[in-house]
Amino acid sequence: MTKRGFEAAVLTAIVGCGAAQPPQPAMAIAVQSTTPTPTPTPTPTSTSTSTPTSTPTPPLPPPRSTTIRLTSPADPASADLAAGDDAFDRGDLALARTHYDAAHARTPSAIPPVVGLARVRIALVGVPLDYASAKGNREVMAAEKELARSVKAAPSFGPAFIELGRARLLLGDAPAAIDALRRGSELLPDEPEARSQLGIALLATGHADEAVRELARAAELDPGSPARHGNLGTALMMAGRTKEAIDEYRTRAREDAADARAHSDLGTALLGTQDLEGALAELQQAVELDPRRPAFHSNLGYAHQQAGRPDRAIAEYREALRLDPGLASAWINLATALARDPKTRAEARAALERARALSPGDPRVTANIDELDALEKAEKIGKASRAPAAPRP
Repeated sequence: MTKRGFEAAVLTAIVGCGAAQPPQPAMAIAVQSTTPTPTPTPTPTSTSTSTPTSTPTPPLPPPRSTTIRLTSPADPASADLAAGDDAFDRGDLALARTHYDAAHARTPSAIPPVVGLARVRIALVGVPLDYASAKGNREVMAAEKELARSVKAAPSFGPAFIELGRARLLLGDAPAAIDALRRGSELLPDEPEARSQLGIALLATGHADEAVRELARAAELDPGSPARHGNLGTALMMAGRTKEAIDEYRTRAREDAADARAHSDLGTALLGTQDLEGALAELQQAVELDPRRPAFHSNLGYAHQQAGRPDRAIAEYREALRLDPGLASAWINLATALARDPKTRAEARAALERARALSPGDPRVTANIDELDALEKAEKIGKASRAPAAPRP
């Protein structure tokens, strides 16, 4: 949270034993780790064959910090608060807590040190920074209550509202998060992190158009942040504005070339415009950067399938399932590819049964099984029609 904050994620589901359907964005909030697992970093591939190369893209300014400052010139504890903010921004939570404690001791009734201690408390929990990932977590719930008291005691202190909104996102309470973040954005209209957090909360509740406005403002205020461009791209995808989303995803992938998800998101968006060559390049790059992500392999498999390479698609689906045997969508994807060959339809059916066991009642599984039944029935009818007639006596 100290470096990137919440990020919007595009999730994909690929279905159909016949003509596979393109990935669709689904509502989800996810955050990339501030300390990603080391992976090989090959030379970045071209983002797409359609990317202009004749005119160099001007460099973006450095990104702004996602840590909202708690200091005030009139606050006698401002030096300790500033030191705490700096330590929190670096990810040194122990030192941040030490400085916030010192600020609190200096001015016990002041709200900013309380807010600082609350955000350290949340960060120390160490839960994945995903929407609702801390649902029911006592530490985060306690911090949320402390922050709720803080906004009542200091209704004009914007950072308290933003941290309260962040806590509520972790707890899975998007509507309440929106209330806090709206007020925080009103108090801090030129703070990109306030706009970004509000946009993500709106995205989590299905308000894609409004989320686009907030996330666009965040990217405008902080144009050097790759993550803010990626968030805006996801909101644009969910609003059905794929070509605009691709522009934002390109910016993120260009500015953060070692970020596997930046390439995965761009590749997924390119699939929506039938730019298979560009999509394959990006999705392959994502797999090379982070080969342990099963969804990346599944998405790459889909791109290969769309490009008429079923063998390579099947290999990627199998790798996704090796990494995560519980990934129901990958079982469906595998069945989609296997069902095309009569010799592997029994395995396709087995894959669908695995998907059904993992996700009972999933309509995608039922639809695929129905398609598979139809294919096998048509094959039997075809064989019967080609059989030689029985000799007459």
